[in-house]
Amino acid sequence: MPIRGKQNLSEVQIMNPYEELANAIVLQAVKDYRLHDDEKEIASIERFFRSNWFGVLTSIDPEMLIAKLRKEKVRYEY
Repeated sequence: MPIRGKQNLSEVQIMNPYEELANAIVLQAVKDYRLHDDEKEIASIERFFRSNWFGVLTSIDPEMLIAKLRKEKVRYEY
């Protein structure tokens, strides 16, 4: 019998701490991309997005992400 006020583990979506860390790394790279105007820094972040390490961290398509971020940058340059 479950303890009152507590939910079964199957009822709660629990994110693995490593998944949380991976998500935080990717999210920080996206934030950095949005904040930087320096071409070298942007190129470095794009290399990260295309890296094997990025592929380990997430299943996001790096080219799709880069295209969206570039489009976002163009939109806000005016």
